[in-house]
Parts: sequence; C-alpha cells; structure tokens
Amino acid sequence: MPHAYIVEAVRTAGGKRGGRLAGVHPVDLAAVSLDAVTQRSGIDPASIEDVVMGCVSQGGEQAMQVGRNAVLASKLLPQSTPAVTIDRQCGSSQQAIQFAAQAVMSGTQDVVIAAGVESMSRVPMGSTAMFHMKEGLGNYKSPGLEAKYPGIQWSQFMGAEMLAKKHGFSKDDLDRFALDSHRKAAAASGAGAFGQEIVGVTIDTAEGEACHTVDEGIRFDATLEGIAGVKLLSPEGSITAASSSQICDGSSAVLVVSEAALKAHGLTPIARIHNLTVTAGDPVIMLEEPLFATDRALQRAGMRIGDIDLYEVNEAFAPVPMAWLKHTGADPEKLNVNGGAIALGHPLGASGTKLMATLVHALKARGKRYGLQTMCEGGGVANVTIVEAL
Repeated sequence: MPHAYIVEAVRTAGGKRGGRLAGVHPVDLAAVSLDAVTQRSGIDPASIEDVVMGCVSQGGEQAMQVGRNAVLASKLLPQSTPAVTIDRQCGSSQQAIQFAAQAVMSGTQDVVIAAGVESMSRVPMGSTAMFHMKEGLGNYKSPGLEAKYPGIQWSQFMGAEMLAKKHGFSKDDLDRFALDSHRKAAAASGAGAFGQEIVGVTIDTAEGEACHTVDEGIRFDATLEGIAGVKLLSPEGSITAASSSQICDGSSAVLVVSEAALKAHGLTPIARIHNLTVTAGDPVIMLEEPLFATDRALQRAGMRIGDIDLYEVNEAFAPVPMAWLKHTGADPEKLNVNGGAIALGHPLGASGTKLMATLVHALKARGKRYGLQTMCEGGGVANVTIVEAL
C-alpha cells in the first residue's frame, strides 16, 4: 500500500479565553498556520491540492466554511486551493490528518494540508446549539434520538465524572495528574522544546504590537495546594477546572504528502503515517473510547503498547489519559512528555493537528521512532493515529 508522509507540522501557542489571541479573527488565526506549514516545508503553494480544516463550533466567525475562508485569507495559498471544513468534535483535525492521509494513500491526491482552528473566546463552546435553542429554532436531539436515549443530556463533564468513578480515581489522583501536566509543560516551554512547532502570531497589546509564542495557559508556579483548592464542578464529583483542559484559542496544520510528491518537490519527510483508526462506543460515558480505539489500532498495526516510544493522549479531563494508562499498561513516562491540554489548552477543532505537531517534533528531539496519538470525542468516538519518525 502507498505511504503517506508528514513533511511539516506547526501550531500556534495557545491563548487563554479572553487572552492574547482573543483579538484575532479565527479565519486569520487559521491562515497563520496554513502559511507557516507551507513556508517551512518549502513547497510551492500552488502544488497544494486541498486543505482539510477541523473546526467544532462552526457558527459566527467560524461559519460559512472557515477552511475555505482561511485559504482566501492566506498570504501564500492561491485562491485556486480547495478546502473543506469537518467536525468530528474534539478529534476534528486528527480526522483531518486521517482524511488527508487516505487521499494520499489512495492516489487521489499527492499534497494535502490537514489543519484545525478554534477561537473559543470569539465563538464560545456550545454556542452553535444553544443559540438556536434559545431562539426557538429547534434542538439537536431528535425524537428518534430521544426515543433511544430518553432523558439523557449529553455531557462531557458527566462523562468525565463517570470515568473517574468507574476507574477508581480520587480527586487527589486527578489533582496530582494536573500538577504534573503543568510541570512538564513549564519545563518544556522553558527549555525551548516547542520552538520547532510553534509559529508566532502578531497581536496588538497595550504596549503595542507583539508576537505571541508562549502557551498562555501554563502555570509556571503551579502547586498541588493551589490546584486542590479549585472548586468542584459538581458537589458530589471529583473534577475541577484545574483537572480539566483549558478553554483555548489556537490553530495548527500538518502537511501530508505522497512518496511521489517527496521526489517531485524535493521534500524531506519528518514522519510516516503508520496506522489510521477510528472507533465509536458508549455515547453517555463518552470519553472512554480512546482505550478501546487504541486496542484496535495496535491490533491492526501488529504492534504492542511497548513498541510505542511516545504517546499523546488528549487531556480533555485528567481521568481520560489516566484511564488510558491503566487500561493499556503503557509507561507513564512516555505520556504527554511536554505536558497536555490541562496546561497547554484544548482549542477543540485545532487540537488534533496541534497534538501531532507536538508528537512528531518530540519524537525527533528524542531520537525516538514510533508515536501514538488519540483523543476522546463527543458522542463516544475516538481517533488513533500511529506515526513513525524519520
């Protein structure tokens, strides 16, 4: 079977809700990553055959085909570059990578950018559903869906609490995991570990124009006492905002090409895509599916968890990667080595390509071979992508 290669992978530094990236329109924010991945790869922009853009809240400034609008706002891509916007919830841009790889592996296309964007400051999470409901324009839960799941309110917060309880994690366990995420992210940021993946975003500040290059959510002075003192989201639960992913603004992009394109354009790959898997399960607990998707991906790849050198498991809530570690028996020292979404933020539709940028550059920096990326997604879906660093 033909292979799909990653030539370059970039992301913006995360911006907190109402923070340093809140003044940037999401179309322009997405264009920054499209331009950066194109420029850094050295490919002729006219050679890019498609852009697959992940975005979850496709309303307001992210409506009207945000992927295509980002191409049109780009400084490098010609208007002849097609684009499509997709929604697989939190896994949207990881699915974008998989769609791009499938296009390349099928021989349909040779050069595709997989990307993602989410400005959670400017288009609040859930607003695309809540706005219509408040205006009397209908509910996404149909009569048929209600008949199958009567009285169920789909809630990732509820799913996180269910997951923590099922796997026996205490609030103290979750708080310690959250502290570790901040410590790893702070160490990575301080050591310049994100230098190869981050693209600067020009922003306006009270002091004048600046370039945003440092993840705004990292608590460099985080303590267990501080994290433990954060209010519970549910009085009877164990999850707090401190053990959950941060609301975040950001964009990211990955250039995926065929072997023929490598030769034709003189490109040097940094990774080969080794396996593509997506599965679905219980939509109520919702967040547990990465465990079973990983089992399936390893089986299909003919690999064991110990064959993987680094793992990126999205920290939507602390119990997700914790349950994943428990289920797979994976080495905790290989997990989210530069911190995760608890510290770095989770810009929904941008997180898939964001995590891939971190994963491939971390593999390269450490001289490691195989990396596995997975994340929980609304509706009980999960993607798994295994890559081989080159």
